[in-house]
Amino acid sequence: EDSDDEGHPLMTRIFAKRIWWSVRSMAYRRQVVEELASDLLAVFQERLSNSFFPVLQPAIGVGSAFEGWSPCGHDAVYRLLVPLKPPHGHAFHLELGTAGQMPAKNCVRVELECTCTRDQRVEDMPCFLHHAEEALQRNQHSTLLSTFCTGFYLDAQKIARWFQNLVISAWGEMTQSRHYSMEVLPSSRSCKLQLTNASGRSLLVEMVFGVQQGDSDIFLSSQTTEDTFTPSTTWAETYDVAEVKFFRRMARKAPRDTLYLNCLQLCASILVSAGFSSYTWKTVVMHLLNTLPLSSWNRWDFMIRLQDIMWYLHGCLEEKRLDHFFFGNENMPEDIILPAAFRAAEPINLFQCLVQDPAAHAKALREFEEL
Repeated sequence: EDSDDEGHPLMTRIFAKRIWWSVRSMAYRRQVVEELASDLLAVFQERLSNSFFPVLQPAIGVGSAFEGWSPCGHDAVYRLLVPLKPPHGHAFHLELGTAGQMPAKNCVRVELECTCTRDQRVEDMPCFLHHAEEALQRNQHSTLLSTFCTGFYLDAQKIARWFQNLVISAWGEMTQSRHYSMEVLPSSRSCKLQLTNASGRSLLVEMVFGVQQGDSDIFLSSQTTEDTFTPSTTWAETYDVAEVKFFRRMARKAPRDTLYLNCLQLCASILVSAGFSSYTWKTVVMHLLNTLPLSSWNRWDFMIRLQDIMWYLHGCLEEKRLDHFFFGNENMPEDIILPAAFRAAEPINLFQCLVQDPAAHAKALREFEEL
């Protein structure tokens, strides 16, 4: 058997070297994106202070590039979730679909709150709820309701257009404008930026908007994954923040040179073309990370762990069942905060389509055998 000088499988060395540069490149680009988002939001917060626009919170890096892997390698999209809070005198009420509904049908209802008895955070501001006429006489009104809602519901497309215009107007003030040219790419529910440096290399950044469910790590997101038409007042339930938190937890606990991210990137980048989505591979690896010791994901056991991933997927295909990681999972790490309904919910089957469609199940088994 071919091996390197230390007796380790040659294939391990080839795969590790192939992925190593990509991981280093992503780490540098993550830093650039995080600094850009922080600087942009600082400008916006200064401009929007004492206004009745949505209150922009610090951005959270999410998605595979911020988890330390990417199925796209150098062409990864660096995605950030920008949480929204209601301005003074307003409240967000989440109207949620059935827990675990895939995709969930959710809306964010905006309601006015009484501020008559509160300390006035906004100087000389009458209560919108009880002194509407007085507010109008002073040319003050609920910008959130009039500009960012359809009816009384937060409109993802209106939020996205507003944010895109903010970025365009603020770009000249940014330090990054001296090093990158910036183009806002078409997007109806997010803000997509293409940054290009002097050598012509591009960096793709996408900012999506979210409303937190209570104090949990679950958000409603402006970004939807449905191919069909989605009303602009519908927000999708996203687990991105919980997922990046899970991978960061693993990174803190893992011994040096642990290769679980290499295993995931290899499967997602090379084997995704076989018909299994990168999210399927990611879910399988998360389940295995929650059951196998982190010390067993070392370079000596690299091929064994790849085999574990393949056989776990094979078992799921045979049973036509792959459980969503965050619903009804009794082994959830304590520092990941989930709504109570998640812990009590029956596990959600990501392979439900295989149960309902025997032809799709047979096709999936054939695709697996080809791997």
